[in-house]
Amino acid sequence: MDASLLLSMAGFALAMSITPGPVNLVALSTGAQYGFCASLRHVVGATLGFILLLLLMGLGLGATLSQWPMAAGTLHWGGILFLCYMAWQLVMDGGRVERADGKPPAFLYGALMQWLNPKAWLAASMGMGAYGGAGGMGQVVSFTALYLVICLGSIACWAYAGSCLQEALLKPRRLRWFNRAMALLLMFSAACLGLAEG
Repeated sequence: MDASLLLSMAGFALAMSITPGPVNLVALSTGAQYGFCASLRHVVGATLGFILLLLLMGLGLGATLSQWPMAAGTLHWGGILFLCYMAWQLVMDGGRVERADGKPPAFLYGALMQWLNPKAWLAASMGMGAYGGAGGMGQVVSFTALYLVICLGSIACWAYAGSCLQEALLKPRRLRWFNRAMALLLMFSAACLGLAEG
C-alpha cells in the first residue's frame, strides 16, 4: 500500500474522529465531570464500538442494510432519539461534580453510543466505501487498524480537554451551564443528522 493512500486514509479518519460529534461531546463532558483517567472507559468503549462497526461495514453490513431501507431508517432515527435523550439528561443534571465515588459512563455505554450514533454509521459507510471495498480484505484490515489508533487518540483528546476544564467547573452553577451548553450542542448535532437524512 503506497504512502499517499495511507495519508489519505489517515486524513479521513482524523477528520471524522476529531470533529465535534455526540461521542466527542460526551467525552468532553465526562472528562470535565470525572477527570481524564475515569473517562478512559468511555473513550476505549466508544473507540472499540466504532471499530467493530467499521470492520463489519467492510465485511458487507452496509450492503446488507441497503437491502432493508426500513431497518437502516430505524437505526438512524433511533440514534437521533438517543442523542435527544442524552441531551435531556445533561439538562436535568444537578451540576454536582463527581469525584472518586462517582460513576462515569461505562465501557459498554461508550460502545453502544457509537452503534446509536448516526455520525458513526455515516463515517463507517463512507470510509469503507472509499477505502475498503476496492482494495480487498487486506485494505479493509489496514484501514480499520489505522482508524483504531486515530479514533482512540481523537476521543481521548476531547476527554483530556474536558479534564482541563474540571477546576473551572467546581461550582455547581458553572457545571449546570456547561452541561446545558453540551445539551444544546447535542441537540444541534441531532438536528443536523436528521436534516441530512431528509
